[in-house]
Amino acid sequence: MLDLVDITKVYRGGHRAVGGISLGLRPGVLGLLGPNGAGKSTLMRIAATAARPTTGRVLLDGADVTARPRPLRRTLGYLPQDFGFYPNLTAREFLSYLAAAKGVGARAARVRIGELLDLVGLGAAADRRLGGFSGGMLRRVGIAQALVNDPRVIILDEPTAGLDPEERARLHALLSDLAAERAVVLSTHIVPDVEDIAAEVAVVAAGRLVLRGRPADLVADMAGRVWEAVVDPVALPSIGGRFPVVRSVRDGELVRVRLVAPERPLSDAVPLQAGLEDVYRSAVAAPAPLPGPHPTPGAAR
Repeated sequence: MLDLVDITKVYRGGHRAVGGISLGLRPGVLGLLGPNGAGKSTLMRIAATAARPTTGRVLLDGADVTARPRPLRRTLGYLPQDFGFYPNLTAREFLSYLAAAKGVGARAARVRIGELLDLVGLGAAADRRLGGFSGGMLRRVGIAQALVNDPRVIILDEPTAGLDPEERARLHALLSDLAAERAVVLSTHIVPDVEDIAAEVAVVAAGRLVLRGRPADLVADMAGRVWEAVVDPVALPSIGGRFPVVRSVRDGELVRVRLVAPERPLSDAVPLQAGLEDVYRSAVAAPAPLPGPHPTPGAAR
């Protein structure tokens, strides 16, 4: 349905945020993982036509929408990382305004908005002004607005920020249902947000796509490479310089370390069952630098 083809983004001054990423989005949930600053939000803005790539193409059903984004915008639901709102409007009024902007008829919008507010747990707060909402409530309004036009392509950038565990579980269930017939991209740096619902996971680090695959396959490939050891805190920097450290926790005067290594890294290290967090931490541990030379500052669009 939606293809990102060799996308690069270079900002003025020569900073290359994205370097040659290609992704094909099909029905199902794609979990886009990466640390802060990896280029995820830039890539999602380009996919949502909120920004234009320096080079590369965005294709909807094979048609290039990079320069003419209207066909994609008609069928797109997008929640950016920084979600703007009008504090003096109620949740219902705000969603009605956005539904009209997206071309949803008034009668259909009334029904759709009521359903969405119930789905995100805001039915009782529908007529409260947004200025009085908590951060988590605003995030749920943002999720509802991304779905108000019943989109075929849904792009959510850090959608669980500010949500409590119950709200996260509700969102995961909603996305799983929607993904049966829609392409859903959930961009996050929180592995548990995607490990139970993503059909595929893509890992971005330093502006590159460094790993992609089915979660079960990626975890299976990590078998035999995850270890735990109890070490002196003084040795931790040295260990971290040699191996990707997934987690370190104080254990009395020592530190219990979970790390990734192709073979036993320390004499007393014991093997552990691999998980998606191990895959992710290993993938982002040492990303290769983006190639140069950069285009001149005026080349970025």
